[in-house]
This record gives sequence, structure tokens and C-alpha cells, in this order.
Amino acid sequence: MLEVTQNKGLTTAQAQKRLETYGLNKLSEPKQASLIEVFLSQFFSPFIYILIIAALISYFINQIPSAVFILLVLLINAIIGTVQEFSAQKSASALRDMVQGSATVLRDGKQCTIDTEQLVPDDVVFLASGDKIPADLELLTATDLKVDESMLTGESLAVTKNAHAKVAEDAPLAEQLNMCFAGSIAVHGRAMGLVVQTGTNTQIGHIADHVTQKRASEPPLMIRLKHFTYQVAGFVFAAIILLAVVMHFKGSYNLEAILMMGIGLIVSTIPEGLPAALTVALSIGMRRMAQQNVIIRRLVAVEALGSCTFICSDKTGTLTVNELTIRKIVLPDGQSYKVTGEGVAPGGTIEGDHKERLKELCITGALANESHLDYAGGQWVSNGDIVDVAFLVLAKKLGLSVCALKQQQIQLDLIPYESEKAFSGSLNLYEDKPHLYIKGSPEKILSMSTHMLTANGSEPLDKKMVTSQYEALAAKGYRLIALAQRVVPTQAAQDHLSGMIFLGLVAMIDPVRPEAITAVKRCQTGGISVAMVTGDHPLTAKAIAEELGICGPDDDVVTGSMIKQRADKGDKHVHELIAKARVFARIEPIQKKQIVESFMKDGHFVAVTGDGVNDAPAMRASNVGIAMGKRGTDVARDSGDLIITDDNFASIVSGIEQGRIVYNNIRKVIALLLATGFSEILLFFLAVFVGLPMPFTAVQLLWLNLVTNGFQDVALAFEPKEGGELRQAPRNPKQPILDRIILEHILVIGSVMGFLAFAVYYFLLQTGMDVESARNLTLMQMVLFENLHAFSARSEHKSLFKMSLFSNKLMMIAVPVAQLVHIGAMYTPGLKDILDLSPITFNQWLAMLGIALVYLLFEEMHKYYGRKKYRHA
Repeated sequence: MLEVTQNKGLTTAQAQKRLETYGLNKLSEPKQASLIEVFLSQFFSPFIYILIIAALISYFINQIPSAVFILLVLLINAIIGTVQEFSAQKSASALRDMVQGSATVLRDGKQCTIDTEQLVPDDVVFLASGDKIPADLELLTATDLKVDESMLTGESLAVTKNAHAKVAEDAPLAEQLNMCFAGSIAVHGRAMGLVVQTGTNTQIGHIADHVTQKRASEPPLMIRLKHFTYQVAGFVFAAIILLAVVMHFKGSYNLEAILMMGIGLIVSTIPEGLPAALTVALSIGMRRMAQQNVIIRRLVAVEALGSCTFICSDKTGTLTVNELTIRKIVLPDGQSYKVTGEGVAPGGTIEGDHKERLKELCITGALANESHLDYAGGQWVSNGDIVDVAFLVLAKKLGLSVCALKQQQIQLDLIPYESEKAFSGSLNLYEDKPHLYIKGSPEKILSMSTHMLTANGSEPLDKKMVTSQYEALAAKGYRLIALAQRVVPTQAAQDHLSGMIFLGLVAMIDPVRPEAITAVKRCQTGGISVAMVTGDHPLTAKAIAEELGICGPDDDVVTGSMIKQRADKGDKHVHELIAKARVFARIEPIQKKQIVESFMKDGHFVAVTGDGVNDAPAMRASNVGIAMGKRGTDVARDSGDLIITDDNFASIVSGIEQGRIVYNNIRKVIALLLATGFSEILLFFLAVFVGLPMPFTAVQLLWLNLVTNGFQDVALAFEPKEGGELRQAPRNPKQPILDRIILEHILVIGSVMGFLAFAVYYFLLQTGMDVESARNLTLMQMVLFENLHAFSARSEHKSLFKMSLFSNKLMMIAVPVAQLVHIGAMYTPGLKDILDLSPITFNQWLAMLGIALVYLLFEEMHKYYGRKKYRHA
């Protein structure tokens, strides 16, 4: 059947029957929630339930302004959540796009072009350079075929395919040389392949199943906020029940008063201003991250990056520059040269005494070459194989002019590189003699050489010594190219591929980004573990990881095949293998996800970087996915929460710092709001126990919490960094927002404000002042408390007098504005009647300010005590 298929292809009838059996060659389209469904889901939260109940009660007891105000806050919050969630539903579309297009197939004995969706198993597909592979193919023939599989395997170099390669059944994708996989790209050569899998059964289809599944993890902030919500909700219900019981047994309060008390407690305890302040804090972080080349796709990911305790990073293009660079040159007698500079820019030098032998090596590399390197538009632009480009760059570093070389040595013949030959060459006329220059794999070039160029001239080749040099460099993860030359008697280059003079070895590698070394160290200083997960060769991965400081010389590299072997023994054995490792090589897409999930089981908040389809499942499974913007695929970008526009690991570290600043600011906002809320609850409790009327109406509480306080909590979200954020260990993933520091702040500062406000309210009533006037002055007292509290809340430990007032200019505006807005409300017709406010005298205001300064004294004493505890913690 295979022979018939290969010669004539399927018939139209056979293809139709297979299409009915296997379905279209496209990825499944998961059902996505509608806009209405996403919108309604925003209301499923205990916070929301409580506020809806409060709004309904307010409506039924004719407190319409309170009800409208609460519902307006809920609506704004739901709209923000809907926009965030709905914009993230693109991963499946990007995956489907990768296998769309047309394919050239053999049908009914003729070549024809069909839509890729019509491909079926046993179709014969023709491939040429530049084609996107339309399905998983088993190669029937291949002529110098190179395929870019980086989006599936993470391998930085194009893979040379061989239709006759013998491949083990359990070989990883990167080693299946007789196969081509859907979504990858043929960058060179041509081939003919037999379709073996289509649609969801392809390798990219298996990945799609994992990418389109519902995300298993939630951003750290959402986990903490959910826990925080339940804590506050429990406290609210407990406080309402307790106070309602007390009011009932006192007998001096009717049902409406008890209901008003309940609404008052709900309004004072639930931080209504938190959603707005939270959104502002995240938006500010998003803007600051954009300045650090970090683009945010999901708003909550701003804080998620700052919370990560572990980073699983791709190697190519993130930790390295993704441009093959020559690093070392070793001559046959052992003399070596170090080469500096990265990428295609000829910046850098060849360190050492540049002998004539080194010049001969560089000339050979530049002439046995099919690539081009030009300076255009203010930058160096290259075309051709990256190995050839690296030799042109090397020649420039030695000071050679490639154009002058080609004019001096006219090319007579070219031996193009073919994988079966493992070398390339050029025959050039120089000084009236044909010179043959070749470069290729060390084994191949050594087999063609009989002599070597030393300081003493041409000597018999010491193959054993050169082999030891080659093996030592290979063990360090370098890709090695050997070079040789000779003068030939005729212009028939192919007849003289022996008796070559060996010139030396060139060691090249995709070099580490210089800034990545510092960035990894900053992570480790900040308590963040870093692991490298790549599809590259284990030796290359180990060499790069050692240079970065991710692992030591004695640390092991875990490979995909090792994980497969452990998987047969059970998940426990796989977890034990992964837990201690920091370098993973030859890793397949689903294995990368497995590695991430293993670290998450250990309690880590894991961030994952990636640029290809192979990274998408792991990014999806992680707490925060980081996509590369320059060379990343659409799938990776749409699966990620953040996009790094310069593909630089150092930008990730800057983003982590900004994320920590954002979370610190969110903590400050929550501490500000809850301390104020607790003071209001305490004021209510004390008033009920003494038998006084309610200190505030529900509308007054809403005014205090949302309008007056709202200016200040938003300004607090703009707070800049205090310094040292990356020198601190990451917060424990299980640590709630309401930790010891914030709870202590709420209890101490809230109690001080509550008792002082009660004292003011009690004193005013005792002097014979009516309830409305007493509420009016007590409300001003609370506004002044909040004004000073906003300034002090800018740091959990620093004294207000040690912080620059102008480092947060918005706070300098927000506090006076909050005060003036409240004073203005006292004089505004209509508004003052709704809020039941009236003007106060300047002397009364000064008296309130004096009491507020007493509160500030307690705040400073508490911070001083906290600094002593913090210092010895």
C-alpha cells in the first residue's frame, strides 16, 4: 500500500473516506464563555453577596442613596473583571492559525494543491524551503532538509532531517530525524512525506489539549484576596449578629435601628474602595513595567510576577542572545584564543597574539561560506546559515575585509553544505594557484587531513591530540567546526578532498546575555530559585547554566528521557528527580508542564518563560506565564500573562521588583481601609454598649469610605518603591494578606481612632449637642484621622517624618483635596441635606486637628515598637 501511495498517492474516493473517518485536519475549537456569562461570573463572591444584601436592605427601608451607591460600585467592579477575562480567550485561535494554509499533495497520480484542512492520513505531501509543515509526516525522501522545530522542541538550531534515519520508539521529538511535525517550518531543502497524523492527533494537537484546558492555578493576588474576602465576610457576620443581640436585649432599639446598624457595619467593614484602588495600583504597576519592557495581558499578573518564588526559564533568546557566536579558537598545537562580543555585530575582539595561522583559519571560514553580512539602516543585517554568519563576524573581528578577500581570491567552485557530507568548501584562485578551503564537523575534516599547521609550519597531523582538544570542548557544550585548506593541482575541487592541512577548531555557542548573569544573581539574592528548561543538548544546557550561576559543576542535568524512565515507577519518583534539579535538557512540551506542576506541588509560585508552542502548556499550568515578544509565537504570547518585548531575562527581574512594589502598595491600601473600617465598627460597638444613637448614618459611612477616603487610597497606590524590594525573601505563598503586621496595625491604629472618635461623640452629646450636630463634628474628626493615616500608611515601618513628602506628589494633592471636598459638602445645597452635614467653625476644626495629632503620636509609637520587633525577627 505504501508503494502505491508513494507513486500515485490516494485517490479522491480514498481521501474522502479517510476524511469522514478522521475528520478535518484542524484543531478542536473549545467552547468559550459568552460575554454575558463572563459578566455574570463576576458576581460570584462573598464580598459581592454581602454588598448586594446591604443594597437590598437599604432599598426596603427607603435608604435609596445607599442602595444606588453600593450597586454602582459593584457594576464598575464587574465591568473591569469582564474586560480582563474576555480579552484572555485567544490561545485556541492562535493554535488553529498555525496549521491553516495550503499543501502540495499527490492525489490520483498527480500533484495538486489543497487546503490543509483536507489532508488525511496516508496523503503524500511535498515540502520545499519556506513551507509550513501541514501535518505530522513520516519522511519518504529528503534532500538537505532542515526544519525549524524550535516552537515545538526549544532547539535553537534547525534540525537536519534524514528519511532513512533509525529512530528509537521512545526518542524525544528533537531526535526524531525521520519525522516532520505540524506547525514547524522547512527552512532549507526539499522532501516528500507521508501523513501519519492530522488535526488533534498531531503533536501540536496534543499541546492544544493542554493549552485550551481551564487554567488550574490562580494568580497569587486572587488566591490571597479570596481568602481575605472570606475572613472579612466572617468578621462582618459575626459582628452584626453580636451587636444585634446586644441591641435586642437592651430593648432601646427597634427593628429599623438594628437593620440600619447592620447596614452601617457592612458599609464600614467592607472596603468598597478596594476594587478601584486595586485596579489603580495594578494599572500603575502595568505602566511602570511597560517602561521595563514588560507588557501585561492580564492585570492581576502585575502582582503575580512579584509573588513568584521560582522561575522556570527557557534558554534560547531569554538567557542567551539567540545568535550563534564563536567563543574560542584552538590551533592544532594547543594555542587558543578567546573571542569576545555577542551576536552578528562585529563588536568584540580576538584576544591574544594574532599569528599568521589564525589569519589563515579566518580566511578559510570566510571563503567556504554561503552567507552575507551587511551594515544597513544603522545595524548589521545577516542572511544565510547562522554558522556561516558567525565566521563572517569572526573575520571582521580580526580586521579582515570579506569583500576584499573575495576580490583577491576569485571563486572557481563551491561545495555547498549537505548533511550527508557534513562539510562545505570553496575553491578559489589565489596567486595563480587553486586553493581549496573547507570547514565542517571535526570528525569529517580530520578524516580528510594528513597534516596540520603549527608554529613551525606544516607537520604530520597528530590526530590523537586534536581529538582530545575536540572532546574537551564538546564536553563544555560548544558546537565545534574544524577548518582545513590546501593548494590543489587542478580546478576539480571534488577530486582533491584528501591530503588537507588542518588549521584548527572553532568553538561556538549561543552566548549568555551579559545582563542575565546579574539578573539571575538578583533573583537568588531575593530568594527566587531559577531553573533552566530547554530542548537543547544536555552539555550545552549545563555549560550555559554554569556560566549563569544556575548550577554548579557537580550538579546533574535532568533530561526528558530520565523523566520518562522515572514515570514508569510512579509520580513520586518523578517528583524526587525534578525537585533537586535546576537544569533540564531535551525536554518535551508536556514534560515542561510536568516540571512546573512538580515545583508548584512543593508550594512554589512558579513563573514560566517561553516563546514557542512547546512552552504554552507549561505557561498555562503555571501561576504566571511570561511570553517572549520578539521571537515568540502567537500561541506563546496568547498563553502568557505578560510579554517581554526584548526577550531579556533581566527585564523579567525588573518586572518582579515592580510586582513586589505593587503588592506592597496593595497591602498599604488594605491596611488603610481596614484600620478605618475597624475604627468605625468599634465606634458603633461603644455607642451601643453605652446606649447612644448610631454615630453615623449609612450614607455618611459611604461618603467617608468611598469619597473622602477614596482620594487617598488611590493616591497610596502610586507610592514609589521604598528600596530593597529584591533583597527581601519572597513572601510565603501561604501567607495571607491579613498577616501579623497588618492585623496588628488594624487592631492598634483602628482602636486608637475608634476610641478617640467615640470620646469626641460621647463628649459632644454630654454637652447637650443634638445628635445631627454631634455626628457632623465626629465625621470631620474621622476625616482628619484618615488624612493623617493616609500619610503614615505610606510605609509599614518607616516614620512619617523619615519619608519624603514629595516622593508621592499625588498624596500631597489627595489629602488636601479630601479635606476640602468634605468641607465643601457642608456648604453644598442638596448634598449637605443628603449627608446631613452643616458648616463648623474654624476653632472647632482646630480642636479636631489637635485630637488627630494625638492619634499620630500613637501611630509613631506603634511603628517604633514594630521596627524593633522587625529588626530582631
